[in-house]
Amino acid sequence: MLLDILRLALGLTLALLHRPIADFMLHQERVLAGMFRQRGVPVPQPPTTDTLGNVYFGLGIFLALVAILRLWSMLHPEGILASLLPR
Repeated sequence: MLLDILRLALGLTLALLHRPIADFMLHQERVLAGMFRQRGVPVPQPPTTDTLGNVYFGLGIFLALVAILRLWSMLHPEGILASLLPR
């Protein structure tokens, strides 16, 4: 259960900090692409900052939703649908 709570925290942190993470990763990718280009290896252009921000935001939300579903299934072992239906 602790692992799922940590996974939820990781997903929410990733969703909240998606812009700085995207900026950092884009900078690292540009440096790496420059090194490859100096050695004559053709590499495609890196994605835009907005695209990477959306990717990291979506990844964070996905991780948070998976963690929430796992926590829900642990707290309601009869199943998700059975716990939502009226008795």
